[in-house]
This record gives sequence, structure tokens and C-alpha cells, in this order.
Amino acid sequence: MLIQAKGLSKIYGNGENQVVALDKANLTIAPGDFISIIGPSGSGKSTLLHLLSGLDHPTSGSLTYDGQEIYTLSDKELSAFRRRQMGFIFQQFNLLPVLTARENILMPLLLDKKQPDEGYLNQLAELLGLRDRLNHLPHELSGGQQQRVAIARALIAQPEVIFADEPTGNLDSKSGGEVMELLKGIRERMGKTLVIITHDNRIAAAADRQLTIMDGVLSEVAAG
Repeated sequence: MLIQAKGLSKIYGNGENQVVALDKANLTIAPGDFISIIGPSGSGKSTLLHLLSGLDHPTSGSLTYDGQEIYTLSDKELSAFRRRQMGFIFQQFNLLPVLTARENILMPLLLDKKQPDEGYLNQLAELLGLRDRLNHLPHELSGGQQQRVAIARALIAQPEVIFADEPTGNLDSKSGGEVMELLKGIRERMGKTLVIITHDNRIAAAADRQLTIMDGVLSEVAAG
């Protein structure tokens, strides 16, 4: 799935109180790309992620997925599009505490009224080292294991693109490194497009394409 953002801007407020969170960003994401977007707090990177994934609407600009302008979709259509085509991984694991790991993973399918593919679920559990943890509640899991559950949940609907917002931000360096290796492996083995927002140079450097954002201005770092 080819993603193209053209002139994406997000402006809050008016007059002297106006804040340009994102300033005319242009970005093409090809199928299978592994992209990192790095910037300090308040630079606009989360705003960019929200716009790229259709979680927010821009002040101006366009965003197409295989030529389809997604901002013209109704809220219902856009929600369905996100559920089926995108997976999300956040700094906060966002697991429901009363549900088991298995139930948390399957939540996107239940929302879409789809039956789970048990073979695929087992494949994910094996890949992510969760086979013996599926019946555990979140509080019975380590931070790294909870993030693995969140990764499985992002992948369960077999989306084409994964958006990750500071996916290792709540983990120690060892667990964070393990999660990044898992994400890289998943991208390679499953052919997913991976877009990671981070403030960590080590994580950013793992991507095939690196972009920086500062004061709402997006720039691509030249290879080599």
C-alpha cells in the first residue's frame, strides 16, 4: 500500500495564539518501508503520526492510501479502514486489565465482528514468545511481555502498515532492545510497513529511512 502525504499542515489557535504543529509535510511511504521519525518532545512527531494514520484531520494538505484520499471518508468508514489496514503500538500498552492477553490481542477482530484465525494467533504467540502467557492478565505480565501483547494486538487483523509511537518508552533498555528486534523481525518476515516515532537515536538508526522533525518541519536524513 502506497501512502502519500502532500502539504500536510496542522495549525492550532488563531492570531498571536496560533501554533503550527506541522508545517506542509511531504512524505511518500512505499510498501514494506521501515521509517523512523525522530524529534524532541513538542516537535510535532505525534501530530504527524496522528495525521498519517487518520486519527486526526489536517488543517490543510492531502493523504492518500493507494490513491484514496482518506480524509474524505466518513468517520465510520475511516474507523473501519484503520481497523483493517493499520496496526497501532503506543508507549502506554493500553491493555484492558480485566481481559487476558489472548482477549486483548483479539479485541480488534471482535470490534470488526470477525472470527479469529487460531493458526495465525498461534503463529503470533510463538513469534512473540507469548504461547505460555495467553491466559494471563496484564498485571501478571512484565512490561516487555505487555508490549508484546500490544504488538500481537496490532498485528492480529493482518494490517499492511504498523504505526508505533515511542514503543519502547516505558521499557528498560534491555526490554526495549528486545521489542525493537521483534518489530524488525516482524517487518522482515511478514512484509509489513513500519513507521516508528521516537526520540531515541539508537531506535531511529535501526530504520531503513530516517526522518527528523523540528518545530513542525519534516526532513529526510540522507542515506549514508
